[in-house]
Amino acid sequence: MKLTKKSHACVRLEKDGRTLVIDPGGFSEADAAVGADAVLVTHEHPDHFDEGRLRAALEANPAAEIWTLKSVAEQIAAAFPGRVHTVGHGDTFTAAGFDVQVHGELHAVIHPDIPRITNVGYLIDDGTVFHPGDALTVPDRAVQTLMLPVMAPWNKISEVIDYVREVRPQRAYDVHDALLTDLARPIYDRQIGTLGGTDHLRLPPGASAQL
Repeated sequence: MKLTKKSHACVRLEKDGRTLVIDPGGFSEADAAVGADAVLVTHEHPDHFDEGRLRAALEANPAAEIWTLKSVAEQIAAAFPGRVHTVGHGDTFTAAGFDVQVHGELHAVIHPDIPRITNVGYLIDDGTVFHPGDALTVPDRAVQTLMLPVMAPWNKISEVIDYVREVRPQRAYDVHDALLTDLARPIYDRQIGTLGGTDHLRLPPGASAQL
């Protein structure tokens, strides 16, 4: 499987000539989802869900489909009848040849005064990749590659480190990093790498790795 990092929380996975894209939001490239056979969206926040990027993907590939939770599906399903699928915690499905399990229900707490919205994470191919969206969800099975949300209004570095320790992946790649300045990156790299207990890795946007 080939993993390509796009800006912020978006990643592209390629296997057997097919492409799966997760969270092509407003902080990601305008064509982040173009060429996808399937798109997964974790929740409705605009840095993860951008209607224009989804429309571009589905218009470019008439066979492309979207899997997401209800709050996002309601906003785009009417434009693409039969191509938008609603999922929730515990669901399993196959998208573009990738086996997907859905984990989690709620977005992490930003502040007690802000109501929590729904959020799901996607476990790909029995743990080869896990993308939690905006939550520190721990799947009920082993994870090889964790897409690690390193910088957000809802987390701090101690929580990120403890999350890596709890999931215990073979490796963790940074996502949700558009707000992390170049000045701060070495601090995060050093502390997560030293204390997380796994290989902590980072790909610049557009770079790829083989899993």
